[in-house]
Amino acid sequence: MKVSLTWLQKYFAEPLPSVDVLVDTLTFHSSEVEEVIGEGENTVFDVKVLPDRASYGLSHRGIAYELAAALDLPLAEDPLRTALPDWNEKNAGGEATKITISIEDAEKCRRYMAARITGVKVGPSPEWLKTGLTRIGQRSINNVVDATNYVMLNIGQPLHAFDASKLAIATDGTHAISVRAAHEGEKITTLTGEEFTLTPATLVIADGTNDTALGIAGVKGGKAAEITEATTDLIIESANFDGTKTRKTSQTLKLWTDASLRFQNKLSPEFAAYGMRDVVTLILELAGGELQGVVDSYPNPEAPASSVLITLGMLNGHLGTSFVSDDMTNVLNRLSLSFEVSTQSTGDFTAKVTPSFERRDIVIWQDLAEEIGRILGYDRVEPVLLPPMPTAPDQTRYAGIEAVKDVLTQHGFTEISTPSFAAEGEIVLANPLQSEKPWLRASLSANMTDAIARSASVAPRVLGPDPMLKLFEIGTVFTKEGEHLSLTLGYRQLTGKASAVVLTDAIDALTSAFPDAGIPQPTTTVANSEVLELSLKDVDFSAIGKDHSFTQYKLDMYHSFSLYPSALRDIAVWTPSGTEESEVALLIQENAGDLLARMDLFDRFEKTDDAGTRTSFAFRLVFQANDRTLSDVDIDPLMTATTAALNAKEGWQVR
Repeated sequence: MKVSLTWLQKYFAEPLPSVDVLVDTLTFHSSEVEEVIGEGENTVFDVKVLPDRASYGLSHRGIAYELAAALDLPLAEDPLRTALPDWNEKNAGGEATKITISIEDAEKCRRYMAARITGVKVGPSPEWLKTGLTRIGQRSINNVVDATNYVMLNIGQPLHAFDASKLAIATDGTHAISVRAAHEGEKITTLTGEEFTLTPATLVIADGTNDTALGIAGVKGGKAAEITEATTDLIIESANFDGTKTRKTSQTLKLWTDASLRFQNKLSPEFAAYGMRDVVTLILELAGGELQGVVDSYPNPEAPASSVLITLGMLNGHLGTSFVSDDMTNVLNRLSLSFEVSTQSTGDFTAKVTPSFERRDIVIWQDLAEEIGRILGYDRVEPVLLPPMPTAPDQTRYAGIEAVKDVLTQHGFTEISTPSFAAEGEIVLANPLQSEKPWLRASLSANMTDAIARSASVAPRVLGPDPMLKLFEIGTVFTKEGEHLSLTLGYRQLTGKASAVVLTDAIDALTSAFPDAGIPQPTTTVANSEVLELSLKDVDFSAIGKDHSFTQYKLDMYHSFSLYPSALRDIAVWTPSGTEESEVALLIQENAGDLLARMDLFDRFEKTDDAGTRTSFAFRLVFQANDRTLSDVDIDPLMTATTAALNAKEGWQVR
């Protein structure tokens, strides 16, 4: 999120410290500052607000709140702690409002507030507002739209303004707003001119009188009720939409906005009232007009947050600190958290904390421990040596597994590690990380088959000519009978004749190396004998590892590698009999340039014909750059030069 230093300063009576101090304060106590843009009054911070603080932190007020707590610098005024107006007073609610609201599903739309303002004059925004928005990358549109954007960026509540004259009027003279599921195939054109075809999975704001879609709920407004310079009457929306529903809508439509980002982080419905108060005040100041009233549909008001108990012993035991009671109460005050203190019969200092409505991230005492720790600074956690273990851990099973891996490695196999989640299996997850892989794997074979297929496409670049893939994995599988280790071996000969004996030879090698460990014979063979699997459930790894000495590997000097893909070219040349391979390779290397990363001879044969006895050499050339992906434009001139150099040698001819 882009945060303006000038905007932040409005929250403090005292001057804020230097930019460097602010960057360190946010980074070490709240959220990382990824970049500082501009200088002086144009300074803007790009703050990576963490997910657990996004429900209140995606706003200038949220960042100011974090700085106030970390710097122990009080806010001059907190807009979320000032009183709300009574919407039922004169000119606020009742018949003058002339708006009705219907919500189809109160779980998807927790709250919907609508205000009616008449007699506004739409025009350019004042300079302070234009500058404030443009500094953080927002485009100024007009005073009404800018007011809604300013309030959203100020306190975090998304808002929207409709041109009331573009909504139908019911027979009783009222405007009707409907929050409903979209009709199958319903179309809407957004304010930016994009047309979307919707499904019932999308929530829309509609004209309740003629059922026209006015906007995509929580995401973006539509053209149907767009504000223009001719607009004089407004309907202002300040609502709360389900975070999960909003996120799925954005993903489906591939439409992400400032509003959807905030709603998907599950704003409290209480924000809606503060957003409405601030935007109405600002619009009346900038565009004039008269507030006719506010309607608030809040079917299931959110209950106050539950209190959370934390003791000094719990805090210090959790963080490994020696904080005192004053440290705890000081931080709770700096975070504007309401609390009561007491001393239990044991003498342990206790705080009963009631989180404010926007702090939806404080639910359990560990959340409070995190808050106190981060504000005081984790640098105050003193390093303490771990106590010595009473007995040395038994490493024989681990050593046995490593011994099996060593044998396979010595036989030319490379170890792989694949995810435990699968498209099918015997145990289904209640809350899978990926919807397409909701099972725990019951075997390793499917993953090995995939790994062999993927590796085959890059093996020539890595392994050179005539490559042979030999992979293995030892991992846990999950069945209805329980979980256990399994071993899978994969093999593919990319050129020439393949032989599955490679796999059985590896099993024989294990059996020979560990004759008394119970190495079983394969239980599963798939993919034309390229993959086999055997259960290690009954293998005695402790017996294998009892006398195992871990292999010591000496690492070579590190060499940087390219992040960009390589490109292959083949070249074959006839040469006079008796020509050495090295002579051909040297000539190729001299003419192929610095982009030539590797060269391998993959074919050599002799032929006698009318031209005499000749030798053919065929090389595979691997080209690669460290700064870009190579194209034909880069490689073709090098191949042309190489071909010309080879043909220039007497008796040589590129095939």
